[in-house]
Amino acid sequence: MPRSCRFLVFLGVWWLPLMLAGAEEQQDKGCSRSASNCGNLNISDPFWLPDWNVGRSCGPSDFEVTCFGNAPVLQSSLGIGFKIIDISYGERSLRVVDGGKLDLFPGSERCRLPVWNTSVKLGHPFTIDPGSLSLILYNCTDGAAAAAWASATSRDRELVQTTMGCGDEMKVLASAGVPYDATGSYAGYALEGCDAIIVPVMGSSAGKANASYYKQLIDDGFRLTWEGPTLPAPA
Repeated sequence: MPRSCRFLVFLGVWWLPLMLAGAEEQQDKGCSRSASNCGNLNISDPFWLPDWNVGRSCGPSDFEVTCFGNAPVLQSSLGIGFKIIDISYGERSLRVVDGGKLDLFPGSERCRLPVWNTSVKLGHPFTIDPGSLSLILYNCTDGAAAAAWASATSRDRELVQTTMGCGDEMKVLASAGVPYDATGSYAGYALEGCDAIIVPVMGSSAGKANASYYKQLIDDGFRLTWEGPTLPAPA
């Protein structure tokens, strides 16, 4: 091989890592994927905060966290995302609140329908802690709510009337303490004339949840675990 060609090969081998490092540095420049704070919560890899001024993605979209009024929110493809209460990086878990359910409380400036099952708003790489309990919210017409109330009373089944809802045409009832089922098999808890919405909750240390405290159960959130972000396939 001519000496000039050997020199070009050597120069390419020496220069390529510098070019890649420079590109990576340029991509990360202005990003907030390194440890940052939102409110009093530390946001670190694999989670990242977008930099609106740069307009550049700084990590996997599944782990994007937006800071709204000092409150970190994990984004969702369906409706409002999940407010993050705490993160355990060592255990790869975080406690979150389904923000869409908070909009159904009295005094909320927004009331969005349809209201999705919480699990529908989540996808890979997040999984609801299998030790969770379920809070079932029943969206019923007045007639169906009255019938469900009478049926629950006769069967000694816990069912409470809530102050949640969108307008006065529907009544929202709540039942709690049902073990969380990742397969979504809740047919045995259906009420005729009512649409059921499943919200995972943590319950008490004794593994119980009282439907009378439905607002507190939602506010306390539930725990998610995550798998590490998928690495790109080698070229």
